[in-house]
Amino acid sequence: MRVENHDHFVNRLTSLGRKHQKMTHGYTTKVGKDGLIVVKPKRRPARGGGAIKLVALAVIGLIGFKAFALVSVGPVTYNERLAKLEGGTVIEQVGAKALAIDPVTEVIAGSVGPTLR
Repeated sequence: MRVENHDHFVNRLTSLGRKHQKMTHGYTTKVGKDGLIVVKPKRRPARGGGAIKLVALAVIGLIGFKAFALVSVGPVTYNERLAKLEGGTVIEQVGAKALAIDPVTEVIAGSVGPTLR
């Protein structure tokens, strides 16, 4: 005969809480050969790829910003400002390389604004 005490009760509550948490994403029921109804939680969908999505969003945002700036000030002024950045500190030089006009930015800016050439 098993004697229940407070520790056993707390352990059972913890176990039931974990089972309930797993079943919040859905569950399936199945009747076994012995007539017992068995409830199994559905697997939680994978939520990976958050870092990849964040990096992709940052790259798309940077290209969009470059295209907007290029259309706003024009290619001559844009290149003059990049030349000023290239002569600055190390951080400014890295920024100048990141903000340099690439083919993708040029195509986007050309389709949004006036012709760049």
